[in-house]
Amino acid sequence: MNHLLGSVKDVLACLRQGSVSAVELAEAALQQQETMARLNAFISRTAESALKAAEKSQKRLEKKENVGPLEGLPVAVKDNFCTAGIPTTCGSKMLQNYVPPYSATVVRRLERAGAVMIGKTNLDEFAMGSGTVDSSFGATRNIYRSGVRYRVQTQGESDVPTEGLDGDWYVAGGSSGGSAVAVASGSAFLSLGSDTGGSVRNPASYCGVVGMKPSYGVVPRMGLISLVNSMDVPGLFGRYVDDVATMLGVIAGLDSRDSTSVSSSLSNLKLPEEPRLDGLVVGIPREYHCPGLSSEVVDVWTKVADLMEDSGAELRQVSMPHTKYSILCYSVLNPCEVASNFTRYTGVEYGHRVDASHSMEAMYALTRSAGLNDVVRGRILAGNYFLLRENKEKYYEQALKVRRLILQDFENVWNSGVHFLLTPVTLSAALRYSEFSSLDNRTQTATQDICTQASNMAGVPAVTVPVSLNEEGLPLSLQLMAPRGEDADLLSVAKWIEQHLKFPRLCIL
Repeated sequence: MNHLLGSVKDVLACLRQGSVSAVELAEAALQQQETMARLNAFISRTAESALKAAEKSQKRLEKKENVGPLEGLPVAVKDNFCTAGIPTTCGSKMLQNYVPPYSATVVRRLERAGAVMIGKTNLDEFAMGSGTVDSSFGATRNIYRSGVRYRVQTQGESDVPTEGLDGDWYVAGGSSGGSAVAVASGSAFLSLGSDTGGSVRNPASYCGVVGMKPSYGVVPRMGLISLVNSMDVPGLFGRYVDDVATMLGVIAGLDSRDSTSVSSSLSNLKLPEEPRLDGLVVGIPREYHCPGLSSEVVDVWTKVADLMEDSGAELRQVSMPHTKYSILCYSVLNPCEVASNFTRYTGVEYGHRVDASHSMEAMYALTRSAGLNDVVRGRILAGNYFLLRENKEKYYEQALKVRRLILQDFENVWNSGVHFLLTPVTLSAALRYSEFSSLDNRTQTATQDICTQASNMAGVPAVTVPVSLNEEGLPLSLQLMAPRGEDADLLSVAKWIEQHLKFPRLCIL
């Protein structure tokens, strides 16, 4: 267990020194996965292939030949990334038996670096959600206050609750909740998620781990099953900022099979040991003081901003006036791209099929009705409506114009001399399931994505860093954003926050 809750750097050192073997580590991670089964973080376990990969890693470690930067490290992959020979379901009945013939670029890069994939993680169906409660494979539970026995390293703070709840539980966030819980619970050191409107940063915030959405194009999308092509970004989870930086250094870079990918200088990324804030200008956007923002989030936001100012940064209030339109814009653009992307799910070439011998149209209709949930079908219908000839200019083209204005808000801030933005991630700490499920998926997503969605519109990098626990013992996190392509500098500032806030870490008993 000590190894499973360590940093990537420390565990890789142990693997290289031989104090733990790759096989032992894989076995421990798989056992932890079983122990934490009540959290429902995983859709599928890949125990057999993981142990084979771990054996190969151990041989390379022993021979000290062709040792990759993640050699022997257990990782998890969100189940909307294609994995050759391993089911990829997207949390949907439509693809519950789909086995891709190829792996996503990011998966191949992780495997080439020596990482050992221990399983595919749960998600809202086709990544449409903010709670990981709308999966065909059941909801994922947050590890905090879940009944799992743990303690926290409070480092002088008052004691916080660690016991479980009676009859209720906290949501993990979404749509990449399984990947966040896999890391938080010690089942994996790193995990892949996808972020279209906040789907990595939201669960990272709720689960007390680091979650990053890189600049659009920095990490290739090839093999990530499409939701909204113009905003989808492979995302990263780790317990520490350095962990995420190590992973980014492995998976970033140009991919000839992805026309939206770009070259980068992030290979073998290493962050400064002790980052500094001298000379940096940090913007505080007034529009992120949004309706519904809890007082405890405002308090930690103020605390961290004051601390950064006391440590050499210049704090500057800025305005991003079109932020408030981001969710409305997203509510049009998302369904439009969904309507286009989801025409492929007909049951003809792959996926679930309902037999209807009397007509092809009937087979399509019955297949999609049986294979896709109400949320997915609703977005398809909305997208088709927005794209009707008489509606396209009124809705779709107008939304594209608003998206440009949102991007200009970011560009105006960067051009004014601001280097980073510090904002909330979510409006509050994790919600209880009973409270979360009282709203429908569309309303809940629109509420939860208020602080995260605009960065997807603009393609800028963003990272979530846990900073404290509230009185209920739940994590509170903040978000940093930077100009497009400044991913390394963004992580350096995130590391500074991590070092100075010393978030209380979980110790699972």
